[in-house]
Amino acid sequence: MNEKTHYRKVFKSDHLGVADLEDYSEAGSNLVFTISTVRQEYGTRVAGKKIDANIAYFHEDIKPLVVNATNSKTLKNLCGGSPFVEDWRDVKVQLYIDPNAKLKGEVVGGVRISKLSPKTQKVELTAENVKQWQSAIEAVKRDGNLDKVLARVTVSTENQKLIMEQANVS
Repeated sequence: MNEKTHYRKVFKSDHLGVADLEDYSEAGSNLVFTISTVRQEYGTRVAGKKIDANIAYFHEDIKPLVVNATNSKTLKNLCGGSPFVEDWRDVKVQLYIDPNAKLKGEVVGGVRISKLSPKTQKVELTAENVKQWQSAIEAVKRDGNLDKVLARVTVSTENQKLIMEQANVS
């Protein structure tokens, strides 16, 4: 398979962008993530400029998202109408690429938060997903059980035993 590189990848970004979502889509992600917190940050560097912005951080291992005005309105609605960023936590969102998003009047495409709450099923955790598997082992080492892991994913009985063994917990 011939791998191609999106032109935007050369522009190093510490924040989630269209090229990142394209990578997740190509990897089969349904683009549903859980916001852990949103913070107002002043003088943060975004696309080479210092700006004041609302920044969403996720429980999943992905870059933070600069929450623009459009996405702020959507988050407000998803969070019971609260305009306070402190209330925008632990909320599941589905991200998508809006090819018609504008920046300063120019159509550039952008990351959007879906207005609909995602309806997700728990994913089956297997050893093939090395990063999540290792996170599960670390969680068991930390907590002594699988409770927090099972709150996020489905794990077969056989794999539960294997995770416990690998975490050296009986």
